[in-house]
Formats: sequence, structure tokens, C-alpha cells
Amino acid sequence: MHYPFEIFYSDEDEGYIAIVPDLPGCSAFGDSEEEAVREVRVAVASYLEALKAENRAIPTPSGIPNASGKITLRMPKSLHARLAMESKTEGVSLNQYMLYKLANS
Repeated sequence: MHYPFEIFYSDEDEGYIAIVPDLPGCSAFGDSEEEAVREVRVAVASYLEALKAENRAIPTPSGIPNASGKITLRMPKSLHARLAMESKTEGVSLNQYMLYKLANS
């Protein structure tokens, strides 16, 4: 079973935390994102083993929504013009620029 997980940096812990929303309390820590991912896979396996040992129900993974990577977006003309000018200044396509802006927000 593949359970989706979320990963984020924790200033308090000075590392990365990975949580599995489908498995309450299941989380892992790592000094890097990669380490947190490795550790959360171990945590999921341990969590499921504990449920089996206690004869408890195994939650069905919620799965990751299908994503084609393509969206249609409507925006004010003024915003479209501003983004188009900024992308031209940066020397990249509008699509690349918007992806960059979204990824860094």
C-alpha cells in the first residue's frame, strides 16, 4: 500500500518532518528531505505491523489525486500583463515564470 505523505522543514526541530495524514500519529524526522522520506517509509511499515499485531483495521490509503500537470487559469488582464512583462525581463516563458512563482510562494 502506498500512503501519501507531507514533508516540511521544522525550524524548531532543525530538520524535516514527514507526516502521513491517513495514519494518525505516523511521522518521521530527517536532517534532509531524503532522509525524512526514507524514515517515513520505515515508520509506515512499523505502524502497519503494529495494527496487524493488534488485529486492528488497516486504513485504505486516500491516494494522490490524479494530476495531469495542466490547468486552466483565469486572471485579471492587468495581472496577466504584469506576469508576461516580468517573464520577458527574466528571459523565460510565461509558463516557466508562473511555475517558478508558484513553487516559491
